[in-house]
Amino acid sequence: MKNIHLPHPEDSILTGDLSVLDAFLMEVKLSVKYDGSPAIVWGKNPATGNQFVGTKSVFNKFKIKINESHEDIDRNHQGSVAEILHACFDYLPDSDRILQGDFIGFGGEQDYTPNTVTYSFVSEMDHEIIIAPHTEYTINPDEVDLSVSLNPFYFAEAKPLRGRLRQPIQSDEVLEGTDCCYFVQPDAGIWTGVWGDYSEQFELGDLCKFARIMATLVEYEDEKGARQLEKDLNAYIRDGDEIVAEEFANYQLVRLWMMVKEIKEQALSQCRHRHAGCMAFIEDESIDAEGYVMHGIQGGSWKLVDRELFSHANFNNAKWCASA
Repeated sequence: MKNIHLPHPEDSILTGDLSVLDAFLMEVKLSVKYDGSPAIVWGKNPATGNQFVGTKSVFNKFKIKINESHEDIDRNHQGSVAEILHACFDYLPDSDRILQGDFIGFGGEQDYTPNTVTYSFVSEMDHEIIIAPHTEYTINPDEVDLSVSLNPFYFAEAKPLRGRLRQPIQSDEVLEGTDCCYFVQPDAGIWTGVWGDYSEQFELGDLCKFARIMATLVEYEDEKGARQLEKDLNAYIRDGDEIVAEEFANYQLVRLWMMVKEIKEQALSQCRHRHAGCMAFIEDESIDAEGYVMHGIQGGSWKLVDRELFSHANFNNAKWCASA
């Protein structure tokens, strides 16, 4: 899968792309979604052979910010992002791979709130940096000529790092930290209802079949209309208002959106993970995680998030409200 913004399943159907319904019925790869900031990308630059660190800007097509030295960081970044990248350049273990994770914080604390979710560890962290790795990228040399490509990272394909729930364990999916770098990498899987037993397929057949029937009655939006409808729906979520399909001009499409959202919530109820040494909270309310990322075996990835809980809190986070 190409490195793109992850959609909510219900938002992804607004233009008529129903591939998420197929994904819900097939085997999927599941990873835990963490609420860190910024996203950190690091590893070995295949074009130069050097170690690098960066943010998601390493994937830019034109304004590329791949940092192979502290001087590169000073030239490409400033403020807190530069401070974080300097520490990551010093303390992340070298790797022959291209990896991405969320920055949780610097050592010396027990509780961290990088965005909206607070992560509480069992004791004060004595590592220099705490990272939640979740994705590995590969660049196919048969498809990308590294000697002439403006930015080979732009063509990178993503796959999830998923931890130890999968049997048999694939060791390349579990990263080992160091004395300076702590990796938060929880296990994720689909619970079958039997203690300790996890699957790679949801039980959502009847709901997805019903959604397919509903989809035949819908007039979909073009990309511009879908963006506007998504904004309108987000406004309801931000204000904590109930979404009523009949209040929208394209009410049949909103009904389908609500149905796919229900399917996602049923999927979320089947997701499980181990907390890997920390608990998660929104204000004083304990949560399982920010959410999960579902990766389809035929391509495509979607975020599984409780929008009434997390998105509402995120929309109303004072950090973002102050800058609005």
